[in-house]
Amino acid sequence: MGKNYIESSKLVDKNALYTPSETMDLVVKTSKAKFDETIELAVRLGVDPRHADQQVRGAIVLPHGTGKTVKVLVFAKGEKAKEAEEAGADYVGAEEYMEKIQKENWFDFDVVVATPDMMGLVGRLGRVLGPKGLMPNPKSGTVTFDVAKALSDIKAGKVEYRVDKTSIIHVPMGKKSFGCEKLADNFHTLMEAIVKAKPAAAKGQYIKSVSVSSTMGPGIKVNPTKVLE
Repeated sequence: MGKNYIESSKLVDKNALYTPSETMDLVVKTSKAKFDETIELAVRLGVDPRHADQQVRGAIVLPHGTGKTVKVLVFAKGEKAKEAEEAGADYVGAEEYMEKIQKENWFDFDVVVATPDMMGLVGRLGRVLGPKGLMPNPKSGTVTFDVAKALSDIKAGKVEYRVDKTSIIHVPMGKKSFGCEKLADNFHTLMEAIVKAKPAAAKGQYIKSVSVSSTMGPGIKVNPTKVLE
């Protein structure tokens, strides 16, 4: 472990459960790297993701964005392609980008948006886009004819959250430079969305544990009963 990590760890009581405001204060103090570290949220849920009726996923626009410049690839044709270009898409096209991904292993983008009529084409990329979490999905608003709104939301700081095989959601919630108040706003927006997304089939305690950490810093445990305070 590096010297900065050891020093940062001394500021965190591993056995303590902090309030959200205490957590934001600590995560900024423990971010000691020379670059602007990403602040990440990890939430362990009381669901069994092996069952379709216990999947938790969605997307939300964070009040203060993510602090990251997002590159968007849009699969569209005709007027919708023109709309995407005007709305600020980084790449717009159809077959040519499918071939570029397949033949050149090209992934110089962070999000993929597709109009519904293009999903037959995009579906052929499922094997490569799926494992990377890049497959467009109606639930996250990335399969839509309203490409202008989709792009506006993504560029404004829209993040997708999805429970993984181990029942944990990992999602970025900003940068160290945001400061405590903006990070707290983003945290509460995310937690409200995750709580609202609770499946009807989920039994028992839904929010099992919550932790926040910076790219190079230690995890800080948040009291799961106080995440919405």
